[in-house]
Amino acid sequence: MKQPVTAVLLGAGGRGFYSYAPYALEHPDELRFVAVAEPDPVRRERFAKTHNIAPENQFTTWEDLLARGQMADVLLNCTQDRMHYPSTMAAIEAGYHILLEKPMAERLEHVVSLVQAAERANRLLQVCHVLRYTNMFATLHDILASGRIGDIITVEHRENVAFWHMAHSFVRGHWRNAELSSPMILAKCCHDLDILYWNMGMPVSKLQSFGSLIYFRPENLPAGATMRCTDGCPVECKYDARRLYLRPELTEWPISAITDDFSPEGRWRALETGPWGRCVWRCDNDVVDTQTVNMEFPNGATMTLFMHGHSYEEQRTMRYDGTRATLRGKFDHTGGVIEIHDHLEQRCEVVDLASGPSGHGGGDFGLMRGFIRAVRGEDRPLTGGRESLESHLMAFAAEESRQNGTVIDMAEYRARAERA
Repeated sequence: MKQPVTAVLLGAGGRGFYSYAPYALEHPDELRFVAVAEPDPVRRERFAKTHNIAPENQFTTWEDLLARGQMADVLLNCTQDRMHYPSTMAAIEAGYHILLEKPMAERLEHVVSLVQAAERANRLLQVCHVLRYTNMFATLHDILASGRIGDIITVEHRENVAFWHMAHSFVRGHWRNAELSSPMILAKCCHDLDILYWNMGMPVSKLQSFGSLIYFRPENLPAGATMRCTDGCPVECKYDARRLYLRPELTEWPISAITDDFSPEGRWRALETGPWGRCVWRCDNDVVDTQTVNMEFPNGATMTLFMHGHSYEEQRTMRYDGTRATLRGKFDHTGGVIEIHDHLEQRCEVVDLASGPSGHGGGDFGLMRGFIRAVRGEDRPLTGGRESLESHLMAFAAEESRQNGTVIDMAEYRARAERA
């Protein structure tokens, strides 16, 4: 019988504690955590208690953990974006195989350096592009690869971020400011760019992007709005933090992002003192709330990615037009549906796809299973560092194009990135 892969965790917050680590509880024969680094004492103690971590293997910082040398087979890096580069470089030097939350890093040169360092050290660097592991996108990929719709001519992919999610993560939350985290096209859409690259089976040749922050600006502040929603704001507003975070039926995310005390008093205190209670027109946010990325491929096929934060519901929608058929798809927390409209036979085939047993439509556990198989040498990593690099290059190129008003030659951009 195989021994479980041993692991250490950097960052026991939302992704570390709630998304990936539960795999070890459900599959103790495959994965066992032996150490954790987490600055928040409540979260550190919670993870240690849940996974039976010895006191001497509980650390406040990732630096303290890595100073102990290699303590396990693998390391899961679920720290904040700007911690990814230094902590992952140190983990590679310590000898770990690494599962790294996306985005890999907030700077282009750091992303490339991580990939190159892992290759030099012969260490597995796998990125948490969980969408590849969902029923929806795995099935979509297989249909396209089979030639069912013929040669792909044009693609439209929409990342429709719900209005409340936009406010939670990208106006009030951790990813609101590019200097504090990373550009929104990288933080939110490297998932989507990875899927598009995977499905097309070839890299983009040219790329252009447009976008801006339109709505969440001080000049759009309603008359009478207060600094915080908890200051007795009289404005009837769909972004009212009290409407979102004080609902008693919400007992997981996004409440888990603002406080570890889910009581009414704990939630109120978090809104009074933390960033999530602020008026959305009075925050220090600067990331876009709408952006498009136009892409051309070497064979002439075209593709457009739309991202915006004003949707009535959280969903990804897509359309692939090929020489034989048109494919439409929708993916949300309940699962997905794919429609294939055959041009010749004038009929529609519908494929309903259930969500998996974990977050991101089953992608979180699918990723963990794939990572463990790759570490054991039983399968190739589906989202290895070199494979995942392309989506990051596309995101950084899109941000450069958006800011400078240019069309990016991606072959030249890739060469420049590797040299840097």
